[in-house]
Amino acid sequence: MLHRVKNSSTRTRRSKTAFAADVIKASYGPGRGDILGKIAADLQQALEQRVLAGGRGRTAARPVAAGEGWAIHDVLCTFGPHDRPFEEQHTHVCIAMVVAGSFTCRTDVGSELLTPGSLLLGNTGQCFECGHRHGAGDRCLSVHYTPGWFERQAADAGLGSRDLDFRRLRVPPLRVLSPLIARACAGTSGSGTATQPAWDELVVQLAGATFQATQEGTRRMSKPTPAVWSRVAQIVRMIDGTPDASHTLSGLARAACMSEFHFLRTFAHVTGVTPHQYVLRARLRAAALRLADDTAKIVEIALDSGFNDISNFNHAFRAEFGVSPRAWRAGVRSRVHYA
Repeated sequence: MLHRVKNSSTRTRRSKTAFAADVIKASYGPGRGDILGKIAADLQQALEQRVLAGGRGRTAARPVAAGEGWAIHDVLCTFGPHDRPFEEQHTHVCIAMVVAGSFTCRTDVGSELLTPGSLLLGNTGQCFECGHRHGAGDRCLSVHYTPGWFERQAADAGLGSRDLDFRRLRVPPLRVLSPLIARACAGTSGSGTATQPAWDELVVQLAGATFQATQEGTRRMSKPTPAVWSRVAQIVRMIDGTPDASHTLSGLARAACMSEFHFLRTFAHVTGVTPHQYVLRARLRAAALRLADDTAKIVEIALDSGFNDISNFNHAFRAEFGVSPRAWRAGVRSRVHYA
């Protein structure tokens, strides 16, 4: 979808990648910097493979996640300074997170340099042209939204119909974007299910952050009405009653008669946590109670509580309670026996 390659020496390319990794670590902090460094290293490996193979530059898009009205692709590009730019067209609303490399992009609204941490913006049907005059390769996590989905979220953000089209093609690297991009990178780093973000929440938060960055006078969130409080309370009761169910953001929003954008902000405002965080903790509470009272195997309790695999459950349980599920069970039972 976007991207390039270069005939500089391997030593030069490696030194640039190492420098990029150092910058990323300084920007995102320990841990996340390692993940983002790996993202850049994967791009470097693809560029070196292109040089060895002697082929032309290309783009490869790998599906990452998809939901109702949105889809995410990991787009790796190996085009470089000697590849001719070509015109493409956005088929959906696009917000692409640049996570490695750099490139230029030209549209009817102007030209910009896209660097790691920035966002490439595109409107449905808009033509664009990317090039790599300044260096080879880039990697983007590209989120595509259907026009109807995006219009609903924009309306709940206080934007009118005339404000739906992006009037710029780039959002520069901003502090508010750093956590979102780092979470997205962690989900594509191959680190396992324990690092998978709540994609349905992330795409809504990314849209909201983009609205905030590109529009003036975005409406401030009003205080929830008693009716809204009641709807959120009903959703909380539903989650607590069926923590093992597949509670998606879109499904919960429909049950509350709200858009995803409005529901996510309202739920977090009323409860203090996002829907994903609440569902996770409801599942962990249910599992902790069963571990204390039930003789079932830990893996059975994990699966019955809504977790897809035992490693994800163990990671989440230890993060929440400070001990492993096995140690929790042993500790609770020893205290009960002593009493």
